[in-house]
Amino acid sequence: MATWKNLDTLASYSTLNGLKDHVNIAEAMSGEQGAERVKKYSVPMAAGLAYNYAAKEVDETVLDALSKLADEAELIEKFQELYNGAVINTGEKRMVLHHLARTQLGDPVVVDGVDKREFYVAQQKKAADFANKVHAGEITNEAGEKFTTVVQIGIGGSDLGPRALYIALENWAKANNTFKMEAKFISNVDPDDAAAVLASVDLAHSLFIVVSKSGTTLETLTNEAFVKDALTKAGLNPSKHMLAVTSETSPLAKSDDYLTAIFMDDYIGGRYSSVSGVGGAILSLAFGPEVFAELLDGAAEEDKLATNKNLLENPDMLDALIGVYERNVQGYPSTAVLPYSQALSRFPAHLQQCDMESNGKSVNRFGEPVDYVTGPVIFGEPGTNGQHSFYQLLHQGTNIVPLQFIGFKKSQLGVDVDIENSTSQQKLCANVAAQIVAFACGKEDENLNKNFKGGRPSSIIVGEELTPKSLGALLAHFENKIMFQGFVWNLNSFDQEGVQLGKVLAKRVLAHDTDGALKVYSDLLDI
Repeated sequence: MATWKNLDTLASYSTLNGLKDHVNIAEAMSGEQGAERVKKYSVPMAAGLAYNYAAKEVDETVLDALSKLADEAELIEKFQELYNGAVINTGEKRMVLHHLARTQLGDPVVVDGVDKREFYVAQQKKAADFANKVHAGEITNEAGEKFTTVVQIGIGGSDLGPRALYIALENWAKANNTFKMEAKFISNVDPDDAAAVLASVDLAHSLFIVVSKSGTTLETLTNEAFVKDALTKAGLNPSKHMLAVTSETSPLAKSDDYLTAIFMDDYIGGRYSSVSGVGGAILSLAFGPEVFAELLDGAAEEDKLATNKNLLENPDMLDALIGVYERNVQGYPSTAVLPYSQALSRFPAHLQQCDMESNGKSVNRFGEPVDYVTGPVIFGEPGTNGQHSFYQLLHQGTNIVPLQFIGFKKSQLGVDVDIENSTSQQKLCANVAAQIVAFACGKEDENLNKNFKGGRPSSIIVGEELTPKSLGALLAHFENKIMFQGFVWNLNSFDQEGVQLGKVLAKRVLAHDTDGALKVYSDLLDI
């Protein structure tokens, strides 16, 4: 059984601390030396992806120290315990089983006589069967007409992940003739969100998925009521237009208000739930169950790589430990995720929740304060848009921000134009290559306003094309990276108590049970 210790008690961490600023990345990435680094510092990922970390501030000495840290922190052993069903979520005393929704990495996990892998597969099949019947016109509206649009009602992990994955595959599906239904999302309790979405769809031909594990999420139930009201006013029966993704014990599970219910459980947290019915129902309806199955296959392949004890053959653990080095030794407070792919426009927002909700903790898994920094601030936008937004600070600001680029050789739609001897896709790829070297090497200029110090570390995940399988691998890579970092920091990365206090106070405001500053703010907003 693995031993859980704080990072600052590990001997290998002391060694790593002595390697601060060990590598001058501007020098290391210059000339032929830089060319050799780019060729050498690369690790294969699943689905044809590769993690290239040449522009990170590491060399063999740092990598050896990181490998020793991985061994001393027993990262692979902890991962094995996780996927074999140990109670890793200490705050809520739960197992953590999102990996089991895509593959069986280890032993069978049985809870109350139920094999959880079989349970997840059964729910995937249920979602697939429902989607196939909708596409075939076996499930229709009351007029016998086919549904053409699906709208997901959820918030947090019930929105960010599925929305990011839908946007990522929308163009691919259209180019590959697997686009079945347009998908929309309602998440914010702001009525303008729901009203705008409803105004953009044909209600008579729309399906609505209500996603809430507990069946009590305030924002989701409010938006569900908003939608039901709109359907009723349009002369439609809401129960003929809605399905639920929820737990078997929630109020939504056996209700006649829904065409069907796809079940989830407490062992897959919201931010990791895109591979469950939370993502499976809407993606199967939008693109077909086969596409969702390909995404799961890509994630499963990447998960298997994450079990490798050799750090230099485990891209997820390597990325995680370089991140720990940057956060805890180099002292960098944030990380930018920069996909050079418009399809991944919402992927940074999903990773923002996944990372910051998981590792934004100041106590360890035993509830004791830690004396070292933990999760970084995550932000990002797609290139090249970001270059004309916040790259000024990234290049010449006072803080160094580590960068994670993502790029693909081919576009999804394959529609392009040649201007000045290069295509748009080539221009896109040229920009990401240029940015990596510019951030690392900089440029000297006597005019300090035009001087670039360089020394800004980055990595890039490179692939041939963004497909369902490569998207699944990409998703799993970052989920596993976050998990490994949580292990290193001795955190419980699978609860989110930090989101609860605001909810409690909001309920007090709505019940007019306020005093002090809370009452004044309530009056200020006419609540």
